[in-house]
Amino acid sequence: MFKKILIANRGEIACRVIRTCKALGIQTVAIYSEADKEALHVKEADESYYVGEAKVSESYLNMERIIEITRLTGAEAIHPGYGLLSENAGFARLCKQEGITFIGPSPDVIAKMGSKIEARKVMEQAGVPVVPGITHPLADAEEAAAVAEKIGYPIMLKASAGGGGIGMQIVHNEEEMRKAFEGNQKRAASFFGNGEMFLERFVENPRHIEIQILADSYGHTVYLWERECSIQRRHQKVVEEAPSPFLDEDTRRKMGEAAVKAAESIGYENAGTIEFLVDQEKNFYFLEVNTRLQVEHPVTEEITGLDLVAEQLRIAAGQALPFNQSEIQRKGHAIEVRIYAEDPKTFYPSPGKITKFALPTGPGIRHETGVTNGTVVTPFYDPMMAKLIVKGDTREDTIQLLKDALSRYEVEGIKTNIPMLLKVIEHEAFRFGDTTTNFIEKYLQEQNKKAMK
Repeated sequence: MFKKILIANRGEIACRVIRTCKALGIQTVAIYSEADKEALHVKEADESYYVGEAKVSESYLNMERIIEITRLTGAEAIHPGYGLLSENAGFARLCKQEGITFIGPSPDVIAKMGSKIEARKVMEQAGVPVVPGITHPLADAEEAAAVAEKIGYPIMLKASAGGGGIGMQIVHNEEEMRKAFEGNQKRAASFFGNGEMFLERFVENPRHIEIQILADSYGHTVYLWERECSIQRRHQKVVEEAPSPFLDEDTRRKMGEAAVKAAESIGYENAGTIEFLVDQEKNFYFLEVNTRLQVEHPVTEEITGLDLVAEQLRIAAGQALPFNQSEIQRKGHAIEVRIYAEDPKTFYPSPGKITKFALPTGPGIRHETGVTNGTVVTPFYDPMMAKLIVKGDTREDTIQLLKDALSRYEVEGIKTNIPMLLKVIEHEAFRFGDTTTNFIEKYLQEQNKKAMK
């Protein structure tokens, strides 16, 4: 096992990795930007080093400086967390060249799955179900309109290198396609340095269900059941739960086996997530591979009893998985909500100083946070401050526990999305498990519009 690792991230995920490292007796090195010099992860790590100015391009994305700090501290490995450099094949390759272990899959796998077009192509060849669409980049709006006509509207236009909903738009007719193509192509080129666009049929009222996998370097791959992540705003998840209230045991097993097949087809190692869209008839279609730890990994930990960060570290250190598929049991129900510093009606960020931060406690309540009382939430980074995870024996018990915990969650000085989260879990449709990806648009945004009139 490693003696010391550097965490190339910030906020709650950096604190999360530090906690497991402490439990395993591994020394930790934190990095921080000018804006984060008083951050919680800086205080919790064994060592902390300044990495650059507030902008991510000058700090948390400064690969050369991060490698320099790793060498200086004698850290043997880098945990990238999620976001930032976690799915950057160039960074993983640089680590390999420098003899530093990158805690994640190989650079080649990251690069291949970083292209949604390439990922579709690979999964089709592996026999994993994919949404009807194309496996080549579109030349221009003319070709996009012609292909869309053949597949049939509505169409989901996507950036090949996209993420977080950027460069993605539902298109209902040829006129919309011609307008949408150029704008989304420019956005993709600006955000990702890659303007390649493709399209696929839009699945009506889908669910977003993903399978957590673990794979070691000895050819062993297992799935750790599913997470339902359908409730989203701006194509970003805000509520996640495990298991899904929608799946039956047969579909659950088939999706797990498809995820293992997908991982094995690309030679995947470490923790990863195979994401699927699931229609109303429980047909499932490959969406993408997240070649990293997911924000929502705690709900899987809660129902399996496994520490996914610990498993990541063991696999990266060359150890074999200590269990097989039949030994991975699930127990109870878990739900996670993401606490954002944002206006609950407009979803605009709400930076500022937190003047009060009091968290609910009790059986079945877990927190992952990178802030505390007095923390300044800056406008430089994603506005997610914390995650609240609850676990109960049944889904009904868990929803009630979550409602109680959210009602006792106290944050002052900034706005948060807690009022919106309470509306979600109190809604009859959520309680019945009707958690499709258009939930917020369908049930909440209309309420907000009426309230603002």
